[in-house]
Amino acid sequence: MCLETLKGVKEIGDFEVEYMIAEKWAWENNLGEKYIYIASDNSIHFKIQDGPIKEHGVNGCQVDTIIEGAKAIVEGLNKKFSCRENAMIITKLDEALMWSNKRKTDRENRGVEGTSKA
Repeated sequence: MCLETLKGVKEIGDFEVEYMIAEKWAWENNLGEKYIYIASDNSIHFKIQDGPIKEHGVNGCQVDTIIEGAKAIVEGLNKKFSCRENAMIITKLDEALMWSNKRKTDRENRGVEGTSKA
């Protein structure tokens, strides 16, 4: 039910979503280079960034992409089953994204974003 709410979603965050009619993940079969897969077995997979981007390049999603994915699911559910609780979940996920962005901005200002430095 939850992943049905993502039907038609082409992107989550800055990443394109790959839909599969399979129960195995695409990277196991070298079927693609996407970082988000939704499979017909009602599962979703996010390939997570391995190492700092400046040191390793983009090779996966950040945690905020997972939060955006969760938000997209809840927003889809809220369209079908609108309630205060769903609205609060969406608000708190937006808040989590705001704090993640604040952390990123702070790291950019200090010149350490995308590195292993604290």
